[in-house]
Amino acid sequence: MKRPLLIFIVLAFGLSWAAVLPVWLDGGLSSPLTPGLATLMMFTPTAGVLGVWAVSRKPFKEWARETGLTLGERRGRTGALVLAAWLGVPLLVFLSVAVSAVLGLASLDLGGLSMLRATLEGRGVQVPADLGTVAVLQVVVAVVAGPVLNAIPSLGEEWGWRGWLAPRLVSTNGVFAGLLLSGAIWGVWHAPLTLLGYNYPRLGSWAALFFIGFCVLAGVVLGWLRLRTGSVWPAVVAHGSLNAVAPVALLLGDAAEPPNEVLVGVAGLVGWALLAVTAAALLRFVPIRQPERVS
Repeated sequence: MKRPLLIFIVLAFGLSWAAVLPVWLDGGLSSPLTPGLATLMMFTPTAGVLGVWAVSRKPFKEWARETGLTLGERRGRTGALVLAAWLGVPLLVFLSVAVSAVLGLASLDLGGLSMLRATLEGRGVQVPADLGTVAVLQVVVAVVAGPVLNAIPSLGEEWGWRGWLAPRLVSTNGVFAGLLLSGAIWGVWHAPLTLLGYNYPRLGSWAALFFIGFCVLAGVVLGWLRLRTGSVWPAVVAHGSLNAVAPVALLLGDAAEPPNEVLVGVAGLVGWALLAVTAAALLRFVPIRQPERVS
């Protein structure tokens, strides 16, 4: 177990720093290289999985089954949880924004859509007269097409974190501890970007530490999807939906009082609370079995 884990960690972490290094050398997150290299970074966990497979000498068909590339033993269950992830993640994201507003932590501007307007103007895009239609279209595209548009890069991450790593840590540490540990490792892996303030610009380099908390909680939910089905695809859909919908939801805010990402939304403390409740409910009411130890 130790040698494969070392290979995976070295490749996933080493290549992630290599992928994002040009961003550090080109002015940080404001660099035009950031979007492309951040996407490239998402494939480094897959490189780790392939590195482990190369030394395992297992037939790829067997390896694909072990790492969740198939639909699992019960395809109906997998399909149902793919749909649940597709619809449930947007629900959780928008619920986190709504709860933030109810608690007085966020100001929404559903009438004027000033945050969306400011974002478009900041990108040099001409603001259309019917901004409401643009907002609705953005939400619909993010919810309906987001998991498809983000499927390949999301698989790049999920094949590593949930496909390979989570089951192995769960098999040796137990369900709860294994999922927490895999989520923490996932969070630390984001450091090449989060040390630059990615996701939480107000925190600066402290964003790297703060984001670990989100990844631990989200990782439990994603890991539950993987272990419940024996397939990585529900987690891929959930991850892709999250990346598509979360930024769009924050555009419903008020530009005069921009949302504080530390508190508001699914990646803020309100979202942490909702994720914790979701994770606890899943583990309590729909438990998963600890998988056998695998190499």
